[in-house]
Amino acid sequence: MLKDTSRLCVAKVPFFNHLTHEEMVKIAERSTHKNYRKGEIIIHDGDPLDYLYIVHQGRVKIYQVFESGKEQLLRILEPGEFMGEMAIFTKKEMDSYAEAIEKSEICAIHRDEMQLLMKEHPSIALKILEQFSKRLDQTEKLVGELSSKDVEMRIATYLVELVGKNKQLDIVLPMSKKDLASYLGTTQETVSRRLSTFQTNNWIVQDGHRKIKIMDLEALKQVAVLE
Repeated sequence: MLKDTSRLCVAKVPFFNHLTHEEMVKIAERSTHKNYRKGEIIIHDGDPLDYLYIVHQGRVKIYQVFESGKEQLLRILEPGEFMGEMAIFTKKEMDSYAEAIEKSEICAIHRDEMQLLMKEHPSIALKILEQFSKRLDQTEKLVGELSSKDVEMRIATYLVELVGKNKQLDIVLPMSKKDLASYLGTTQETVSRRLSTFQTNNWIVQDGHRKIKIMDLEALKQVAVLE
């Protein structure tokens, strides 16, 4: 039996980490593990969802592709985050793609196993619903910003939120500028131009492709028009 809880993929997940070590080990024993290369598709749009997928190592992007070929990034999953939670409650097909954006290890727990776990530990179901509710809020917020804010406001809002999340002015974009553009509903060229304008205004300093130092957070907040 594993003695180091940190080695268990389920230990990083919000709806499992309140359980005892022994309980988490039993859950981990019910999961399967698979490694993915950078750029490899984990789940395709239209695939049946039979598992809860947990990112143990690496990062995964979730995105949709429209008939026009345009890609809309929905979220980036970090270690401890998950996808396919709707599969726990009902049979469903994937309505987006999941792609490893770096070498990743994924743990998967089948729907039947998850339903047994929720019967054994009802608190798991409540915590899953809590996480699902947070995701709905994030999705609604993204849709609202795409429809009501211009590109400059969206980029400024995103930078301000990263500062809040990391609690420091030196930030690293968690995705490429191409993916950031997809997430914000614009083009990579537009993102680069707006960031260059922010730098010209002495609001930020860019260091390489992803490192950014915020020099004037208040100016960014005014552009973002945060409520």
